[in-house]
Amino acid sequence: MKKSKIFGIILTLGLVGTLAACGNGGKDSKKSDEDTLKIGASNVPHAEILEHVKPILEKEGVKLDIKTYTDYVIPNKALADGEIDANYFQHIPYFKNQVKENNYKFENAGEIHIEPLGLYSKRVKELKDVKEGATVIVSNSQTDWGRVISILQDAGLVKVKKGVDITTATFDDIAENPKKLKFTYESDPALMTTFLDNDEGDLIAINSNFAVDAGLDPLKDAVALEKTSSPYANIIAVRSEDKDDPRIKKLVEVLKSEDVKKWILDKWKGAVVPVD
Repeated sequence: MKKSKIFGIILTLGLVGTLAACGNGGKDSKKSDEDTLKIGASNVPHAEILEHVKPILEKEGVKLDIKTYTDYVIPNKALADGEIDANYFQHIPYFKNQVKENNYKFENAGEIHIEPLGLYSKRVKELKDVKEGATVIVSNSQTDWGRVISILQDAGLVKVKKGVDITTATFDDIAENPKKLKFTYESDPALMTTFLDNDEGDLIAINSNFAVDAGLDPLKDAVALEKTSSPYANIIAVRSEDKDDPRIKKLVEVLKSEDVKKWILDKWKGAVVPVD
């Protein structure tokens, strides 16, 4: 065989090998992308919990790409727009309300934990010490209003109208308010800790994620704390089309494992409570 023919064969085989290598590299790259789960979360405790399970999931073949948010609106928009694959920041009533209002095609992929909402104050140590005409500052997140009303009702400070579902109650549903408490509810949830720092109200309702993020200990610092039997479990939300995604199922399985539940309880001492 002539040298030129031999060289041509070698060159051809080399090109085929190179193309095959490039093709395999593309497949591996695509597979890597498919194994990466992009998830949006609030800074505390959601993102911290996800960071904890990140190495566990990586051993299971799922890489987490965690994006943090400081509000309650953008994470659902990002999920709907396909910027992320899932989010972990919201409780069930808020999720249902957002799905209804925005016609989101979302699914609840799993209930992970409860963050008991608390009432905080620089003016009183106990709810029984609240004075007549006191101001109660609540966020503009309407799905949290029932939580606040429930705490106050348990303390005998208000009473809702008969037949009203406490989880959807608004301040207009209060039938009895013997101390004539005044409610304000125009501001973003993230501002509640600032209002407490500035002593702008007698009672200020703060979600535990914001409380912990601001250095508060809900169990020690709250005047009153929501019961852990609350229906406001925080969930993993996904687009309906992805509800059977094996990466999502693996994420929820790991988050609900006994080891992770114990870690959550040890870290937040009851300020964040795992859901069974």
